[in-house]
Amino acid sequence: MKKFNNYLERPLSVVTSKKTELLYKFKNFPLFFGCVDTPKDKDLLADMCWEIDKTSGVIQLSRLIPLHILYSEQHVDGVGKTWESYYSNFANYISKQNLHNVCEIGGGKGKLAKNVLQDDADIVWTIIEPNPIVQPQERLKVIKEFFNENTEVDNDGDLSAFVMSQVFEHIYDPQLMANQLAKKLAIGGKVIIAYPQIKDWLRNKFTNAINFEHTMLIDDFIPYIFNKAGLQLIDETKYEQHSIFYTFEKSKKKLKELDLPNLYNEYKEIFQNFISYHEQMVSDLNDKISNSKEPIYLFGAHIFSTFLFAFGLKKEIAGILDNGDLKKNRRFYGSDFIVSSPQVLKNKGKVNIILRAGLYNEEIKYDILKNINNEAVFW
Repeated sequence: MKKFNNYLERPLSVVTSKKTELLYKFKNFPLFFGCVDTPKDKDLLADMCWEIDKTSGVIQLSRLIPLHILYSEQHVDGVGKTWESYYSNFANYISKQNLHNVCEIGGGKGKLAKNVLQDDADIVWTIIEPNPIVQPQERLKVIKEFFNENTEVDNDGDLSAFVMSQVFEHIYDPQLMANQLAKKLAIGGKVIIAYPQIKDWLRNKFTNAINFEHTMLIDDFIPYIFNKAGLQLIDETKYEQHSIFYTFEKSKKKLKELDLPNLYNEYKEIFQNFISYHEQMVSDLNDKISNSKEPIYLFGAHIFSTFLFAFGLKKEIAGILDNGDLKKNRRFYGSDFIVSSPQVLKNKGKVNIILRAGLYNEEIKYDILKNINNEAVFW
């Protein structure tokens, strides 16, 4: 593995443009959270430096990975009932808004687009995605690139809305993005986003909350950012413990600037509790690994496992499991492990599984116990 040094520097707060101060540094953190077919010596390690803005409480990475490296290939499947329910509900939220020409920034496998197109026979959809796993079809256009100010979408002046599903948290400059979206929309045009409940995830110690891809904790500042761009909050709907659905509309009048909250103490405490919890939790898991007589597996070829290894989890395990088709039988980045389907647990008797997959824990546990191995023990 090689050390990465060609960072994009971000020394100022994405909300206030004030200088930030260091909170915590993870040294030599794998910068890709999926599976690859390349040899391990090609993997890149980078320092993950978390900083905080004292005037607002915004937490963010001060060093960023260039997008073409971080998103060198698609690694998110969005599989399982939790994701199926999410796509269905967000599609329904969008379909109720009488849209006709939509541009989705970041479309992945096109699951959201397919859900909406199935429900709405009149809507036309364009996906802008650097690593699309979806083919163009009637009423669906695919543009392979990162969205930027020069991106051309057919009928820009006639766009009903921009849509982002689990994308805005990946943006390096959220204010610039909001400004660019507003500039491309006509009066009355909308921005509709599904944003993960990152603050609550971090408070609940979920390891998919913040990382090289989710580079900010800005949950309470989302309306402030879009308001500053001239996009007025029309609707805010909480979807379970998963996401928040927002609708913003371009206003014909200058909006009154919203008050900027200062959540320094709250955000700092949430972050510090996240760190101390995982230091102790990994220490306890390592004791269990040392004393276990049964095979031990780790579930999740994703950021969940990357974080556990970064906190010092022993790699004396039988393997890593994942349900994603993009990951099975491929090497988990930053390790020597070839990822297996949970089906390998069949007929193995008692096995121990380290499961720290946030909102998806119960779904994963239920599937393994009911359909694969009812003797599995989850740590």
